[in-house]
Amino acid sequence: MQIYKIFVISDLGSMILEKYHSSGYYCKFVIFATSFMKMVRIHIILLSVLLTGMGCFAQTGGHSVYNFLSYSYASRVTALGSGLISVYDDDPTLLMVNPSFIGARHSNTLALDFTNYFANTNYASALYSYTFPKAGSFAIEARYVNYGKFTGTDESGVETGSFSVNDVALTVGWGRELSPHFSIGADLKLVYCGYEMYHSFGLAVDVAGSYFNKEKNLSLTLLAKNIGTEVKPFYPGNLERLPFDLQFALSQRLAHVPIRYHISLHSLYRWNMNYYGADNPFMESDALTNELLYPSKTSQFFDNFFRHIIFGLEIEPSKYFSIQLAYNHNIHQEMKVLARHSMAGFSYGFMLNIKGLRFGFSRLQYAPGAAPNCVNLALNFEEISQWKKKDNPKKLERMP
Repeated sequence: MQIYKIFVISDLGSMILEKYHSSGYYCKFVIFATSFMKMVRIHIILLSVLLTGMGCFAQTGGHSVYNFLSYSYASRVTALGSGLISVYDDDPTLLMVNPSFIGARHSNTLALDFTNYFANTNYASALYSYTFPKAGSFAIEARYVNYGKFTGTDESGVETGSFSVNDVALTVGWGRELSPHFSIGADLKLVYCGYEMYHSFGLAVDVAGSYFNKEKNLSLTLLAKNIGTEVKPFYPGNLERLPFDLQFALSQRLAHVPIRYHISLHSLYRWNMNYYGADNPFMESDALTNELLYPSKTSQFFDNFFRHIIFGLEIEPSKYFSIQLAYNHNIHQEMKVLARHSMAGFSYGFMLNIKGLRFGFSRLQYAPGAAPNCVNLALNFEEISQWKKKDNPKKLERMP
């Protein structure tokens, strides 16, 4: 019987360690500061209620299949920390992150995304949205992850050939506005994974609801993500759970400066997201007794609290150009390096929006020398056709 060494790359930390372990790699400001501090005071109570009201669950990382469903495919999402984004605009790259915003403003749009990930891994997606007069607004998306080529060996270590590892998902989403301020949406995902001789097929559903206020440039979304199950598991009789998540996001564009802030909460179904124990390399021990020195309960509380939050800023100096910046505390804590300052968890990017064409680029720092490049191109064919008509007016015919 042949035994194959199959590396199922679903844990981001192990991927990076394998690849990179050896690498050595006055006025408007016052208004902004005042508005920002006011925003912090308003939302701190909301964050406290949402986070402290969760049950105490242990860590669940690495205990689910189809983790590629949680990857960030759109450059704007990556630049804003790879969390849920709640923005009521015409950017089609956000539709599968937030299906409740699928609407007529996205009709006849195409979005293409590509990310150069770690360890010869690349993933991409393609999305098209269209609105039917009676059926409503729909979006269809295909996601593909290629982990590269692997070498198979027998029990003696003799190479038996190479094989590929791939993840594929086909998603159909639907959205509808219930009123001028509320909308709902959902999507269905058909998932397939092929790892050499092992294959799996599953189904997943996302359900979202959003509130938006165009006058105040405010938007809020609640999302239940990846509700589903394996239909055909990798091993018969061994059904594994999907990477379920409960997320909440809000964003608002400030009134007097061209800045939109984003706050995204994730993993709302569990509280404990840190780990303290002998296997934690950041744990210190007593020099005499060799007993582990645990952080104070206050320190553990705030570490857990901020692990659930992603802070982002979007600077919009014009309608044609924007810059995104964000900080993800959970990624920072998971990927920081011993005895070295790290930019892990920080992300940035930009987007150009000209005549129905959007181009975006972003990077999210995971570790020194480990920041994937994410690019996307989106086309609004309706807007492009309107610009063509404006640029090419009909010539007036001379009267006889």
